[in-house]
Amino acid sequence: MGMRVLHVLLLSAVCLAAQETKIVRPKEIDDVLVNPGVGFTTLNRFNGDPLNEGTKWTEGYPIQDYPFSGALEVKGQPLTSIAYLRIYWRFIEPEMGKYNWPMLDKVLRTARDREQTLMLRIAPYGTNADNDVPDWYRQLVGDESGKGLPAKWRTDPENPLYAKHFTSLVRELGKRYDGHPDLEQVDVSIVGAWGEGEYTARLTEPIMRALVDSYLESFRRTPLVMQPTDRRTNSYALSKRNVGWRADCLGDMRCVSGANWCHMFDAYPQAIVNFGVQDAWKKGPVTLEACWVMQHWKNLGWDVDYIIEQSLKWHISSFNNKSSAVPEEWWPQVNRWLKKMGYRFVLRKFTYPSAVRPHGKLAFTSWWENKGVAPCYRQYPLALRLKSAARTEVLLTGADTRSWLPGDIIYDDVVSLPADMPAGDYEIAIALLDPDTRKPRVKLAIAGMDAGGWYSLGRITVKP
Repeated sequence: MGMRVLHVLLLSAVCLAAQETKIVRPKEIDDVLVNPGVGFTTLNRFNGDPLNEGTKWTEGYPIQDYPFSGALEVKGQPLTSIAYLRIYWRFIEPEMGKYNWPMLDKVLRTARDREQTLMLRIAPYGTNADNDVPDWYRQLVGDESGKGLPAKWRTDPENPLYAKHFTSLVRELGKRYDGHPDLEQVDVSIVGAWGEGEYTARLTEPIMRALVDSYLESFRRTPLVMQPTDRRTNSYALSKRNVGWRADCLGDMRCVSGANWCHMFDAYPQAIVNFGVQDAWKKGPVTLEACWVMQHWKNLGWDVDYIIEQSLKWHISSFNNKSSAVPEEWWPQVNRWLKKMGYRFVLRKFTYPSAVRPHGKLAFTSWWENKGVAPCYRQYPLALRLKSAARTEVLLTGADTRSWLPGDIIYDDVVSLPADMPAGDYEIAIALLDPDTRKPRVKLAIAGMDAGGWYSLGRITVKP
């Protein structure tokens, strides 16, 4: 009897092996896709809020509440998936050891309501009296204007009180928000006006490490980015964690207007290489911010094509135009930019068997192309869905989409069907899911997305 059972099982295996292999070649689309973690950002505003007028912008202060019409798109700016909040220390810790978490909680909720995640920088101070360090901290350290500090330092970071209190804030922030599903990334902001890190190289080793470690140790799940400030600081951070980088003056081309120095020719190309961050994009995001705003670039006749080309070379994932309008004539360039910024996944080929059994193995092959300039930095599980009138089953694969660098990706896998899967014909579909909701989250650059975000690949039979 045992031999007969074995014979039947072998015959069944041969029959299934002889099943037709279905080949799917999805059609690529050329649409601008709004995906998590990539594209333009808003600044101290959200999707649906009015843009700043002209070439001015606001930052560092609590976000103003604007009446919301219900429409997320705003004329003059691409729809975004990221809301960037830059806020000064004094507004987060108005009293020593008492933190304004309700404000941040509200910002995170609003970002989610507007279909965004939050990018956050807590800047230690600005350049004016109303954005100095917190009043209570100023009372502790007194007037420091005569200390000969660098122009963009309002307080001495070598004072032990600075490391004590600022790192306490960062660590408390991490305890509360690290890994929050609506927190996209956090800037490593330690010194300098607006938290841009000027003169970081002047910090002593113990102080530099204390300030940087407060972020590295407090945000182990939420991605971090830091300014390219100096080789010692950047190398120290990268030796301990995957940290991306950001720059706050993309587009500065004053050199072509007669100045002796500008960021695009004399700062970023050199710093990216000399400070060792040229390969950081493979594991951490690159986010860039306009020097002034794009309209300022146009007013001065700067070459937007060159600026975009350089940003793509540096593997940009997101861009902050400070909630200011894109010059009307530049929309074709911006749309082409958005199709390259960050990741853009095209499923080129997918094969699977025409039939499978309950409790059986569904083996598939897939060829993808990432046509963007960066990977995605959060894990979005790749899943197959089998759907019929009787049953819907979502089967997770083992793909790590964070490793899908630009270029070709070959991913073959086997998923298991439940033992109680009813026999019948099923639609087979594919999607990249939100890790928390298990619903489709990432749009693919292929045709065929249904209302739920799944992409149909055809039909498969579950045989009894």
